[in-house]
Amino acid sequence: MGAGEKKVFTLAQVFQHSSREDCWLLIGGRVTFLPLPALCPFIYFVSPFIRPRHKVKDEGRWWGNRVYDLTKFLEEHPGGSDILLSVTGKDATVDFEDVGHSPGARNMMEQYYVGDIDDSSTPVKRADTPPKPNNQDKTAEFIVKILQFLIPLAILGLAFGIHFYSKST
Repeated sequence: MGAGEKKVFTLAQVFQHSSREDCWLLIGGRVTFLPLPALCPFIYFVSPFIRPRHKVKDEGRWWGNRVYDLTKFLEEHPGGSDILLSVTGKDATVDFEDVGHSPGARNMMEQYYVGDIDDSSTPVKRADTPPKPNNQDKTAEFIVKILQFLIPLAILGLAFGIHFYSKST
């Protein structure tokens, strides 16, 4: 790839480079919902906290995802290749930031840069919806509220009954 030349890949193209001999990684953005097949264990996603200039588009897709070919660097990684492989297939933001990569290490990533991800190939971010409450809980709450009203009323009625019965005798 020439200087300044930038290529755009789809996620499927990145997945084709998912072995120890041909390892491409996606860094600089996060795809929030992506079912990774078992054949693609060498791809990981790092959130935009690494490169704050990357933003979310209105339709909920992440953009600014940069693709790096780290095949040659896999064995040279100071923590070993197992460290990189252990964070594949998930959002590795916390793992990446916990290490505290130096600015030199971040700059070194540029030599492995091969292109960006085509934004239209990334799945749309899905919002989590809380589970709906069970209707049986409402029935139990209703019974408790009725008992909270009826029991004191019954005790009060019993007290008045005893008071009037004892007065008349």
